Amino acid sequence: MISDFFGGLAPQTDKTSVYALRRKELIAAIKAEFTLSSVEGADRDKTNGIVVLLAAFEQGSERFRQDKTFYYYTGVNEPGTALVIDMAGKSTLYIPNCFEKRAQWMTLPPALVNRDAKALGVDAVELLGDECAGYELNPYFASHEYAHMINVMKNVIAQGGSLFTTAPDNGHEYLHARFTFDHLQKFIPDVQKAVVDVSSIIASSRRRKDMSEIEQIYRAIEITELAHESAVQAIKHDVAESEIQASLEYMMIASHARTSFPSIVASGTNGTVLHYNQNNGTVKDGDLVVVDIGAELDNYCADLTRTYPASGTFTKRQKELYKIVLETQEHIASLAKPGMWLKNKDKADKSLHHLAVKFLASRGYDKYFPHGIGHFLGLDVHDVGDYNVPLHEGDVITIEPGIYIAAENIGIRIEDNYWITKDGAICLSENLPKDADDIEALMQRALRGESDDEDEYEDDEDFDDDELN
Repeated sequence: MISDFFGGLAPQTDKTSVYALRRKELIAAIKAEFTLSSVEGADRDKTNGIVVLLAAFEQGSERFRQDKTFYYYTGVNEPGTALVIDMAGKSTLYIPNCFEKRAQWMTLPPALVNRDAKALGVDAVELLGDECAGYELNPYFASHEYAHMINVMKNVIAQGGSLFTTAPDNGHEYLHARFTFDHLQKFIPDVQKAVVDVSSIIASSRRRKDMSEIEQIYRAIEITELAHESAVQAIKHDVAESEIQASLEYMMIASHARTSFPSIVASGTNGTVLHYNQNNGTVKDGDLVVVDIGAELDNYCADLTRTYPASGTFTKRQKELYKIVLETQEHIASLAKPGMWLKNKDKADKSLHHLAVKFLASRGYDKYFPHGIGHFLGLDVHDVGDYNVPLHEGDVITIEPGIYIAAENIGIRIEDNYWITKDGAICLSENLPKDADDIEALMQRALRGESDDEDEYEDDEDFDDDELN
């Protein structure tokens, strides 16, 4: 049992030393990557400069979600803040000048209010600029609200230095940070010329999960497993998909977690739509119900999918396809280890995705598998990481084969979360049943109004309700 491996999860203690070590490693990696090389014909040492990492901004209509890279290097969940690290390793946290007003509106960590650098694990805490107009720093901040940070950047640029930050050349990552640098061009015309993207260096580091991160992910998985059990209790003929969603998300909220992505509760033909999340259908007897959900706890994510028969029993056809999907997952999980790739068309014989397609093709169902076999998992549900780099120890991935046949109203997906070790893949979500007979037994007990969930966890001496609440 994976719970036996952990032997019980101890409460998280102060992690400021962990964040400090990560920052030290980041500076070392940047120096190694960008040291002056005559071969490249560089005209200056690009390691002259500072690292600038930016927190996310608040969105009034949504609960705040921190930029995960900023959290990875600071442990700070406050919006609008910024981290500067110089090449000697000194870390300065810059905070908006609005904390007296903000304390009337929001609950704030005392360390931030008091600008306690030691408690925050940094060398200094400074204000971003002059007093903000309101109780928060807005994305379209005025120059005076960012004046101190603007001066820092101007001085670095004047000395020919670089601003190392998260600025990848794609359309979907670090949008708030890239927006901020675009906005800063109004006040620092040359700022974009000084920007050097280090997102790939950061992604490489974030892929290597340490034991504390594995434990954090495992906690999120435990809550997601409980949420799946709540979903099972709600599934029945004529129930609204939204009612099932409410039941499972209640369990997450009661466990002090949030959803790591919009919950998918897809019955019948809706289950053939990969990212269906309207959840406005009605379950009918004979339907399969795809429940693809994940809890996010303390910024770390889980992502688990099960497919349940609404009537309590799979039809012969449904069970045939379900077993093929499960066999595919088990086959790929047995192959997952350092040196394999999640997806690499040039290394098809070592690519888990291509091997999954090949396995399904041998059974005649490859054309009904339209998505990838999995993704990296961690602080983001689709975590950062280069798919061109093979798996290595410390990776956490999903393995999620599926078969989708709209003409038969059949959508089946099974997804679990795996930790890559030197010996292979360890399933972190093994406590959630997935064998066809076990799934049927769960559903039939629920339809009879029975539940042995509490007994199951009472028998697990490693499970402690206090760890979730």
